[in-house]
Amino acid sequence: MKNPNFDYDVVYIGSGHAAFDGAKTLCKQGFKIAFVEAVAVGGTCPNWGCNAKITLDGPVTLAKTQRRMKGIVEGDTKLNWKENIKHKREGILPIKVDREATMKSLGMDVIHGFAKFTDAHTLEINGEHVTSDKIVIATGLTPHKVEIEGTELSHDSQDFMELEDMPKRMAVIGTGYIAMEFATMANEAGADVTMFMHGDKALRPFYQPYVQILMDEMKKSGIKFVENSGLRAFEQNGDEYTVTYADNQQLTVDYILDASGRVPMVHNMGLEEVGVKFDAKKGIEVNEYLQTSVENIYASGDVAATGQPNLTPTATFESQYLKHLFAGETDQPIDFPAIPSVVFTSPRISQMGVTVDEANASDEYTVEEHDLTDTWFRQITKEPVVKNAYIFDKQHRLVGFTEISDQADNAIDMIVPAVNMKMTPLEIERNVHLFPSIGHDTWKNI
Repeated sequence: MKNPNFDYDVVYIGSGHAAFDGAKTLCKQGFKIAFVEAVAVGGTCPNWGCNAKITLDGPVTLAKTQRRMKGIVEGDTKLNWKENIKHKREGILPIKVDREATMKSLGMDVIHGFAKFTDAHTLEINGEHVTSDKIVIATGLTPHKVEIEGTELSHDSQDFMELEDMPKRMAVIGTGYIAMEFATMANEAGADVTMFMHGDKALRPFYQPYVQILMDEMKKSGIKFVENSGLRAFEQNGDEYTVTYADNQQLTVDYILDASGRVPMVHNMGLEEVGVKFDAKKGIEVNEYLQTSVENIYASGDVAATGQPNLTPTATFESQYLKHLFAGETDQPIDFPAIPSVVFTSPRISQMGVTVDEANASDEYTVEEHDLTDTWFRQITKEPVVKNAYIFDKQHRLVGFTEISDQADNAIDMIVPAVNMKMTPLEIERNVHLFPSIGHDTWKNI
């Protein structure tokens, strides 16, 4: 133990990637570590985020590919949602069980309960007090609820991921990551999906021409979009629900999914009492060392207002940085790399680094766009949409990338080193890739 004046050297409020990934190495270096978890060990990512989402999406992409290959692959593919949920549970439950077992095997404590600050070094949990030299707030985000009459009648993303039977008619509020992904799943499972948009654009951080292509593909699948919906109220009538919007227009559905966004988990923790500054929408204020307004209290992951994408890789990077900082292995501020993000729809959209819009607004960059729909490798699975854009600096080093395709997640993952290592054209040339492959297709245009 590094500081005998406290019960622990570091206490993490939360047990997701923003905490665990760095903490396990600190523990091996002799630090006394504890996690306080109010809900589920592992946090959002495995339980209601990345792992769970991809498990549910796998059969969706398989079904869509099978339809494109009809005649070559015989038979009809129909998504059994009840079995899909069962499969998800079978895959997710071991993660949190194994995670907690790993924590304890390394000598880290897991305290189940809700943490509240009583002073800068003390947390009250289940009526008991725990002290720590440093405290890391890694509580993440929680689903947002639209502020209209009857909002309590809606369901959030966590509810959707436990939905045993897919309803016939579904209203989806929002057009961000979660809304677009879950609408795709519900549509494939047979639901009649209507998406209610706050404005006239979906997936605002992404390249809008690609977003429009995605929306067109979703419309072909039967998903409907209501732009500038002006939501007014939700009402229940027996087993049905009425969504009132715009000029008193109404839609009757069987289920309302509120995917209007996520907000930081910062309330009822005593942050105000100890002087930790935060914004209820943006998260906890941190400096370039992920340090809050209180010297020994830090914030990591989605709850930290860093301006970075709220993604698992970001949380992991931050937790690893804090590990190096606490262990005395660095005294430098955090230096974020370009972090890839992907919308897991059909087709997918991926993006990292300098965006097309940023590049077009500057003389420092050039944009090279490609349509790969007719290329040999993409025709093997008859992909209907394959477009990408590369952003280069004046030395022709790759600084940004975006793609829309069924393989957009794999494509962007292949070129992360080219962006973050600022590879020169000669260095890129020396990276020889397997042929035929998505990697080869992606790198050949750099």
